[in-house]
Amino acid sequence: MDKPLIDIRDLWIRFPGVHRSIDAVRGISLTIGREKVGIVGESGSGKSLTGRAILKLAPNSARITARRMDFDGIDLLAAPERKMRAIRGNRISMILQDPKFSLNPLMRIGNQIMEAYRLHHRVSIAEAKRRALAMLEAVHIRDPERVFMQLPHEVSGGMGQRIMIAMMLIPEPDLIIADEPTSALDVTVRRQVLSILDELVTRRGTGLMFISHDLNLVADFCDRVLVMYAGRIMEDMPARELHNAQHPYTRALLNSLPRLDHPVEELRVPSRDPAWLHEKVIERRENV
Repeated sequence: MDKPLIDIRDLWIRFPGVHRSIDAVRGISLTIGREKVGIVGESGSGKSLTGRAILKLAPNSARITARRMDFDGIDLLAAPERKMRAIRGNRISMILQDPKFSLNPLMRIGNQIMEAYRLHHRVSIAEAKRRALAMLEAVHIRDPERVFMQLPHEVSGGMGQRIMIAMMLIPEPDLIIADEPTSALDVTVRRQVLSILDELVTRRGTGLMFISHDLNLVADFCDRVLVMYAGRIMEDMPARELHNAQHPYTRALLNSLPRLDHPVEELRVPSRDPAWLHEKVIERRENV
């Protein structure tokens, strides 16, 4: 097995309070290689916070501890801010949920993509523009020259998400953290964006941490799935086996989904057991 890009052991993220502290992430361990790893769970389960902790972008009030939090041999916990600025965007990129809040409304799209590239590569403006246009074409934007000159409010949500993907991929990162990148899109555009992301990730051998609420999408798109509940990982399995999950929490999430082949009058509400917070992770890997 290749050496993982991300290797995390016993990660805790705690928010101190006046009367008591709140543990948002509780001692999780995970690895991500050059593969597509989906992280699923309810809102508040710690998915997005884990992704932000890797980039050291968690809120200032968060207290992050771990026995190990390495990226490609780099100790992220010990890395100074100067080192993290060299990693963010260049080696690890993050695609956020809504491009309208991620793009600068006062800058033309082409300038924003060029800036993302020139921030990490010493190239001329002409070379940066050539790379930006090529990247817009790579994410299947039909008229790159026209879109290059537009402002963010002039493009649709689907095109805005493609632009965000172009901006995050142009520095050619080793790892992409995608936080609900398709939740605001309709089904047709969602499939197009996922197809583009899959094509680019596969061709470049990039690792992908795909955070989502959509279990069916993750089962279809990812290689491996981590199921999180209340800051803990409940189950780690190949994505194609998600619908055969063993943990009662994962089964409860699957049973709460609407199904065309099994219509019901009322969807089942997942039940929860406090004992889950003390169980070992159910882990299954592909046979090699």
